[in-house]
Amino acid sequence: MTTSYSLIQTLPPGKLDIIGDIHGEIDSLRELLQQLGYDADGNHPDSRRLVFVGDYCDRGPDSPAVIALVARLVKTKRASAILGNHELNLLRNDAKDGSGWYFDSQFEHDQEKFAPFKQATEQERIEIREFLLTLPIALEREDIRIVHATWDTEAIEKVRANEGRPILELYEEWYQATQDELNAIKPSVAQEKQDWPHSLHHKHEVPPMLHAHAQKDVVNQNNNPLRVLTSGVEREAQAPFYTSGKWRFAERVQWWNEYSGIV
Repeated sequence: MTTSYSLIQTLPPGKLDIIGDIHGEIDSLRELLQQLGYDADGNHPDSRRLVFVGDYCDRGPDSPAVIALVARLVKTKRASAILGNHELNLLRNDAKDGSGWYFDSQFEHDQEKFAPFKQATEQERIEIREFLLTLPIALEREDIRIVHATWDTEAIEKVRANEGRPILELYEEWYQATQDELNAIKPSVAQEKQDWPHSLHHKHEVPPMLHAHAQKDVVNQNNNPLRVLTSGVEREAQAPFYTSGKWRFAERVQWWNEYSGIV
């Protein structure tokens, strides 16, 4: 399915309750909505409105139920929602740690760390994908801006300049645009792999600082506006660090320390 829509949309006026990174925790989400004063249909006695900020899925016990709830509230205009990096991975068929609920190829791998979790049916997968393809990447109004990871002005403007184009088409175009630069780094990455032949997924085998690996990750991240907005700006780390099942050599920039725009 290919959908054309606005990737940066306008928030309605009024008071908001902003919720991020649910990661399949459906019981916690339902409890939170109840505590905030919402009924099962997303109505609030003070006419507040829900905004979901992405990462609805992966790692938790019931990602399909979380996405179904968010989708229902968005379709009945009781909530707004944007994409996070986990949803972008799903749309790109890029199976990551914790996504075995959706990708069969990841199911066995995720058993030790994340089970039990509910797998999506084939029909649910179709409906989930169709819904996610309708979501924007950012929301804004005069007093507030909402994005999953980083409100980067340059990245936002590049997305605005491609108004109406499908997100996966844009992602692929920006991905391909980085390939020449990435190809130039490949020999150095290969040499580092030869010098350090151990798996980067082994937590107890601490690698040295692999500078070409860091450079590759920084280029791959920062040259794609959609990656910047959904998972941040990166730079080379001072030392290797282990997170999300892998040794890494590039770290996220704390962009908010230099941000001077509206919230």
